[in-house]
Amino acid sequence: MTDIQLDYAVPGAAVARHFTLFYLFRAEVPLFEDVERADHAQIRFRLTPGGAEYGFADGNVQTAGDIHIIGPTTGAFHVRAPGPVHVFGAGITPVGWAALVGNDASAMVNRVVNLSDLFGSAISEAIPRLNAAPDLEAMTACAEDILTGLFRRRSDRAADFVRQVDAWLSDETSPEVEALAAATGLSRRQIERKCRALYGAPPKELARKYRALRAAVSLVADDASIEEVVGRGFYDQSHLIREIKQFTGFTPGQIKAEPSVLAQLTIARRYALGGKVHPLISDT
Repeated sequence: MTDIQLDYAVPGAAVARHFTLFYLFRAEVPLFEDVERADHAQIRFRLTPGGAEYGFADGNVQTAGDIHIIGPTTGAFHVRAPGPVHVFGAGITPVGWAALVGNDASAMVNRVVNLSDLFGSAISEAIPRLNAAPDLEAMTACAEDILTGLFRRRSDRAADFVRQVDAWLSDETSPEVEALAAATGLSRRQIERKCRALYGAPPKELARKYRALRAAVSLVADDASIEEVVGRGFYDQSHLIREIKQFTGFTPGQIKAEPSVLAQLTIARRYALGGKVHPLISDT
């Protein structure tokens, strides 16, 4: 077994709208430090006590308890945690955010909140239940049971809008807001308000984020050249470098030639799930 491992599991049909992927992360090291890419909101259960410290793109630094939610992130962020680190987690879709948290996601951008603050101290009972599960499949089933029990409200009204936004983000390299307005029948102001509430960011920023992440994956998983990727919605090479650096923490050259272990694992494991999950998950 290597010192650092990351394995993913695809959510079952009952929660597939609410969570992107479940994952089990293990780092058998005295101290784990790395850079994480911008992503969906995350819910994390640390199975070995010790918490974590996060340093976000906007300069906010927070410590987190063993069970916490990271809001949507607008850029790469640093994580630091005493080892060994065993974490079971899940990416939270905008529909999942509406059902699980419910408040405006833009208020939680680049922020961490302990789950006990949202659901009370009883949530700590999830840790021994997850630790008792013999493998990732069993842990995923356990987590689905725990998390669906936390849903606070129905999310049906959010689901159609999120489906349209996700399709808009996936269909073009540089999608225009006018196309989203035409698909949804909403005004630009309504779209911006709903995107902030569910995704934590306005549509133009979402388009930038996922264009950069898709480009980074293509550089690594498809072995595309930097020149090829520049043509996918970037003005020039300098623009590509700035955008990928903002959202992944690495320049194109770094992510292609010398990515961190976490970056390598994240891209390779997610990309391998192509066809099993939404392209917005596997290709970014």
